[in-house]
Amino acid sequence: MSGNIHPSALIEDGAQIDPTAKVGPFCTVGPDVVLAAGVELKSHVVVTGKTSVGEDTIIWPFAVIGEIPQDLKFDGEETRLEIGKRNRIREGATMNTGTSGGGGLTKVGDDCLFMTGAHVAHDAVVGNNVIVANQAAIAGHCHIEDKVIIGGLAGIHQFVRIGRGAIIGAVTMVTNDVIPYGLVQSPRGDLDGLNYVGLKRAGVARSDITALRAAYQMLRQGDGAFQDRAARLKEETDSEYVHEVVDFILGRSDRSFLTPR
Repeated sequence: MSGNIHPSALIEDGAQIDPTAKVGPFCTVGPDVVLAAGVELKSHVVVTGKTSVGEDTIIWPFAVIGEIPQDLKFDGEETRLEIGKRNRIREGATMNTGTSGGGGLTKVGDDCLFMTGAHVAHDAVVGNNVIVANQAAIAGHCHIEDKVIIGGLAGIHQFVRIGRGAIIGAVTMVTNDVIPYGLVQSPRGDLDGLNYVGLKRAGVARSDITALRAAYQMLRQGDGAFQDRAARLKEETDSEYVHEVVDFILGRSDRSFLTPR
């Protein structure tokens, strides 16, 4: 124990806490928890289960990290939660460990922000630089790629994939896969264009944005099935961004896709 652990905190035997980590008042840290250098638990935080928290991550009060999955099939098997570096996990957020049926691992990348009340369910994989706004929920087995923004009170259906750089509007239910750089809004989650603001802020070249715009129009109005249109796109452009969209569409999916309106 170091001077960075408040006397009121409950640290169970076996917990591995770096000497530079800080554990605030009335926190609970379970026996299989690993807190890396620079981690800070503000106060009243619960970190339990077989959970590792990466360097310089900060967790605010009343967050519950590493509890068992909200899955009735879970039968006490040993599963894990891995959280990367420099994440910000705000008040009341929750993240669960995995299930044996889903691979046994819930994983969060680096430099993410989970706002008040955000939820990450069992076996979800969240990439880097993801923002999940207040009270939004990511269901089990979802795959959220890098630089995705999920608006407040949004819900992501289990097994859904959301491609890199996509943005999900507030109060939106997403039931099918979202292409990279897609813009999704409305209560039932319509694919309503591309995330042009995000692309411009990321410094994407105008030529690539133009190629993405043309690709989106072909996906919306071209002949044949959605996957057929995507396959033809790869032969018609050299843009790496368009190729990324095509590879996402032609990859393995447990859901169908949100298609352009």
